[in-house]
Amino acid sequence: MFEQMTSRLDFHAQALSLRSQRQQVLASNIANADTPGYVARDFDFAAALKDATGSGTAGAATTDARHFRSVGAHPGDPQLAYAVQTQPAQDGNSVDLDRERANFVDNTIRYESTLRFINGHVKTMLSAITGQ
Repeated sequence: MFEQMTSRLDFHAQALSLRSQRQQVLASNIANADTPGYVARDFDFAAALKDATGSGTAGAATTDARHFRSVGAHPGDPQLAYAVQTQPAQDGNSVDLDRERANFVDNTIRYESTLRFINGHVKTMLSAITGQ
């Protein structure tokens, strides 16, 4: 019974954590917009959420303990990939500020909506507990 009540919170907690990580990646891209040779990074949020919640397929399996993980220092970290370069730059920088800012704002709105879902769920559980 208790697991049914908290499973939704667990899902939103995972989503909130991933949104926070993505926000850091996007902020890093924006901060390095003028750094020569910097290559923008990002990750597929939907795939990362599936992996984090266990509803997706796992990434490539290592067959030997000496194999390196492709990306991410810790298990459960999203798989960072290089962003597709839309506007070639002379200095090799692949950050498209317009795209990064749009992604940053979109991720911020989705982060706040996830917080609202969590707040709403907690309020619903509290009113059910208090019998209101």
